[in-house]
Amino acid sequence: MTLNILQAVAGLDWTSIQRSLDEQGYARIPDLLSQAACNAIIGTYEEEGSFRKTIDMARYRFGIGEYKYYRDPLPEVIQQLREALYPELARTANRWLEQLGKPPAYPQGLADFLAQCHQAGQSRPTPLILRYEAGGYNCLHQDLYGDVSFPFQTVVALNQREADYTGGDFLLVEQRPRAQSRGHVIALNQGDGLIFPTRHRPVLGTRGYYTATLRHGVSTIASGTRYSLGVIFHDAQ
Repeated sequence: MTLNILQAVAGLDWTSIQRSLDEQGYARIPDLLSQAACNAIIGTYEEEGSFRKTIDMARYRFGIGEYKYYRDPLPEVIQQLREALYPELARTANRWLEQLGKPPAYPQGLADFLAQCHQAGQSRPTPLILRYEAGGYNCLHQDLYGDVSFPFQTVVALNQREADYTGGDFLLVEQRPRAQSRGHVIALNQGDGLIFPTRHRPVLGTRGYYTATLRHGVSTIASGTRYSLGVIFHDAQ
């Protein structure tokens, strides 16, 4: 891995990240990627040979916008980011399973986890780049692509809000059993990362831990063009 990605991920305060994930259900990582790295990723958007599939969100009633799934081999910076973030998140994922009374399920290396995906018939890479124009948005959803999934994913803002676009905040909505939903509106600057649960998280109640379901999306872009990178750790069928 290049030194800058290694330094960025190794230098993170993972104790604080875990605390934020436990208490809020998400963790913000300022300046996870440099401006140059963000611009380089945006530059791949028109490289048709880099992608395995393009989705017109309106066609599937997912929202209004477009996203593209990268093909293997992934761009180097995305592959490095995926590999660098996975081990600490796997430790957190196994700790969450323990809180719910379940055995550990996630190996400490991304390659071993992807081998589990491939054995289950999930072999298509899932990292993606998303683009929204004014009026675009992303409906609340979960990114599940088969029976095997990883409980965390990461989004990185690739361009600058209030300069390149307005509106378009990240949305995270949590539904707890027998309670009304709780919503978070999270504004990310260029290069900022956000770790959040793919499907659900443990929450401590009066009778121990229970699971709360989460969905995420993007609010309507008011002006400009918004780009973001989605780093999903499980592969797709």
